[in-house]
Amino acid sequence: MNTRERHPSDLTDVKRPSPSRPGTGRRILRAVALAATVPYLGLKTVWVCGSHLGIPEGSVLREPGPFLIAANSVTLVMDACVILLVLVLTKPWGIRVPGPLLTVPVFVASGLLTPILLGFPGQLLVRTLGFGTEPAAGAAREPFLDPWVFHVVYTGFTVQGLALAALFVPYARKRWGRAWRGVTGERLPSSTGVVAAAAAAVGLTVAGVLAYWACGGPAGLGAERAAAYCADTAVVSAVHAVCALAAGAGALLLARGGTLRARWPLALAWIGAAATLSWGAWMMIASLGPQLDGGEGPTAPTLLIYAGQMITGLLTGTVLIRFLTTRRPG
Repeated sequence: MNTRERHPSDLTDVKRPSPSRPGTGRRILRAVALAATVPYLGLKTVWVCGSHLGIPEGSVLREPGPFLIAANSVTLVMDACVILLVLVLTKPWGIRVPGPLLTVPVFVASGLLTPILLGFPGQLLVRTLGFGTEPAAGAAREPFLDPWVFHVVYTGFTVQGLALAALFVPYARKRWGRAWRGVTGERLPSSTGVVAAAAAAVGLTVAGVLAYWACGGPAGLGAERAAAYCADTAVVSAVHAVCALAAGAGALLLARGGTLRARWPLALAWIGAAATLSWGAWMMIASLGPQLDGGEGPTAPTLLIYAGQMITGLLTGTVLIRFLTTRRPG
C-alpha cells in the first residue's frame, strides 16, 4: 500500500479551532450574542404590533405616528442584522464574505455600541455613588418608558458589544492580521497628514464643547436641555467627548508613522471614527423628525456638534483607509 503516515502536527491542525471552525468558547460567545438580541427585538416587535408593554400611561409612545412606526421598524431590522453578523463571524462560509460587506456593518456596530459600552456602566456607577438623577427631577418629567425597559435594553446592548468584539478580533486576526502587525512605519503622504490634522482639530473642538456640557455648562443647549442636566447626561457627553478625542489622536498617530505598535492607533482610529460618525449621523437624522418627548428640538449649536462628530469620523476614516491601503501585500 502506498500511504503516507501523517505527522502529529497535521492532526493538531485539523483539531485546532479557528474563526471558521469555532471552539467551545466561541460557540458560547455566539450563543450569548444571539441571546442578547432577544430583549430589544422582542420589545420592538410587540411595539410595532401595537402593544404598550413597558410604555406608561401618558407617554407619547402610546400613540405612535408614522415616524415612530418607521423608526421602530428600522431599528428592529438593525438589531436583527446583529444575528447575521454573528453568524458571519462564526460560520465556515463567513470567511468568504467580501470585505466591504462585512467591514461596513462592523464599523457601524462598533460606532453605535461603543458609547453604550462606556456610558451605560458609567451611569450605573455614578448612580451607585449617589450622583444619579434627583427623584424630584425625574418625577417632574413626562413619562416616556418604564425604567426597567432602559435597564433591559442597554444591558442587552452591552452584552452584544462585548460578545461581538470577542468574536470579531480572532476573525480579523486571521483575515486581516497583517494590517496591525508590527509598528506604524513610514509617515503617510503630506496630504493625508493634512486630513489627520483636520480630524484632530475638529475632534478637539467637538470634545471641548461636549466636555463643557458634561461639566454643566448651559450655553448652546437651550433652556429645556440645560434644565434637564444631571449626572446621566454628563456621562453621555463625556463619553462622546472621549470618542472624538480618540478619533483625532488615532488619525494623527497613523499619519505620522514611527515605532509605535500599529494596533493601538488603529484601535483608536477605528473606534473613534466609528463612534463619532455613527452617533453624529444617528442624532442628526433623529433631529429631523418630531421630538418624541414633546420638548424643544436641538439648537443650532447642538446640530453643529452632530455635524462636527460626522466630519471628525469621516476625516479619521479617510486616514484609516489610507493607512490600511499601505499595509496591503505588495
